[in-house]
Amino acid sequence: MKRIATGLVLLAIFTYVVIWSPGWAFAAALAVVAGLGYREYENILGAYGLERLPIVPYAMGLVVLAAPPDMTILILLGLVPLVLALRVSDLSKALPSAAGVTLGVIYCFGPWRVSYALREISEWWLFFALSLNWVGDTAAYYGGRAFGRNKLAPRVSPGKTWEGTLCSVAGSLVYGLAYAYWLLPSAPPLIVAVLAIAGNIAGQLGDLVESALKRGAGLKDSGTLLPGHGGWLDRIDASLFSIPVVYHLLAYVFPAVR
Repeated sequence: MKRIATGLVLLAIFTYVVIWSPGWAFAAALAVVAGLGYREYENILGAYGLERLPIVPYAMGLVVLAAPPDMTILILLGLVPLVLALRVSDLSKALPSAAGVTLGVIYCFGPWRVSYALREISEWWLFFALSLNWVGDTAAYYGGRAFGRNKLAPRVSPGKTWEGTLCSVAGSLVYGLAYAYWLLPSAPPLIVAVLAIAGNIAGQLGDLVESALKRGAGLKDSGTLLPGHGGWLDRIDASLFSIPVVYHLLAYVFPAVR
């Protein structure tokens, strides 16, 4: 019940923020979501025995969110953790700590910067990229329980099965086609199908990646902020992968759909 209640609250909030909120509220929401995600990512870094940098990664993340479209600022930002790693007490962890911070900023803040661009194409495409994985997760859960036999990645996520994965893809595909029929009627169904499948697969990979990070750190959840869901990063891990994939397909592979 907690999981369902939390999911409904998040659905209402995300729907308003993505589709109807003014630009300043959308930007503020992205900063909060990304900051909460990075906060839990820091817990994973700490479990690996790496030192965390206070404040600086959050400031770097805000720069990423406000960066110009060409994102060349990332080159300069990538140098900051290397310099700050000089203060790490155990110099054998200087490189892993700097790499962990740099990756974390790109991982937790970068996709939300891409969401700006996707929302500029259409807020309905952004909501498409987000909601694909919500439907896919549900289809994977019930499909896996009903038909699951073959483990997908037992070392990373023992509960996931190939059958659940296929149910997730199928659920997102059906949902994506229905969604586009009503809300993006000018989009060709074949292209919508490609976007739905690609976004779902990217999201499932994002879920597995976060599971691998947590398992390597000996953690079950990234946090406890969301009752029934674990941490904030646990909830958005799929979106961190699906948003950039859907955006780049729309922007560079199927630009006519825009």
